[in-house]
Amino acid sequence: MDYRPNLMHSLYLHSSVAVMAAAFFFTIPVCGQQSIATELPVVVQPGAPGQPTKALPASMRAKLPPSSKKDVEFMQGMIMHHAQAVEMVELMPARTENKELRLLGARIGHSQAEELRFMERWLELRGETATMAMAGDMQHHHMPGMDMSSHKMLMPGMLTLKQMEALKNAKGKEFDRLFLSGMIQHHSGALVMVKDLFDTAGAGQDAELFNFTTDVDSGQRAEIRIMKSMLDEKY
Repeated sequence: MDYRPNLMHSLYLHSSVAVMAAAFFFTIPVCGQQSIATELPVVVQPGAPGQPTKALPASMRAKLPPSSKKDVEFMQGMIMHHAQAVEMVELMPARTENKELRLLGARIGHSQAEELRFMERWLELRGETATMAMAGDMQHHHMPGMDMSSHKMLMPGMLTLKQMEALKNAKGKEFDRLFLSGMIQHHSGALVMVKDLFDTAGAGQDAELFNFTTDVDSGQRAEIRIMKSMLDEKY
């Protein structure tokens, strides 16, 4: 008796059932994805430092918190401030062979460049320029240590043209000494700028700005300790 037709029939039935099951199985996630896609997204508003986040209606459009004039001036001034630190680091390759100092310089240059990009983006999102007003317009916003004597305004701690020239003309240990003392001065000025921001009523309330300035303050304090230690040990 020939069982081949029955066997073929049985295989056909099994394969048909398998195809139908597979089709059903792969249909389920698609339906799930469609239902998930139609759900409205949850909009979360970050709370201020120490405060919880809040769920907002999905229909609410994102809106940046209001920033004070002082916030904008702080960011613009800090961009100018950071740019000089990057310039100081860029002097290193042709002027020092000190590996420890080069590593520190690379760290400073990287962090300052990253922070520059953040500040420029922060200002751009708020429709502000990255350039600060001319010195004459800033007389009413004088910060401690601000040098208003030249056409190029210097924020607290920034090296003067004379100091920068001395750094550019130095090499070896003399460059190392001037770099460390100059960068300590520079970082200390940034701490003054942060303090001045938070001493101003209504300023520093933006959550992004608060987090940024906290990072700047702690990071530069740590680097000042490292540089003072290096200066005391070798110079």
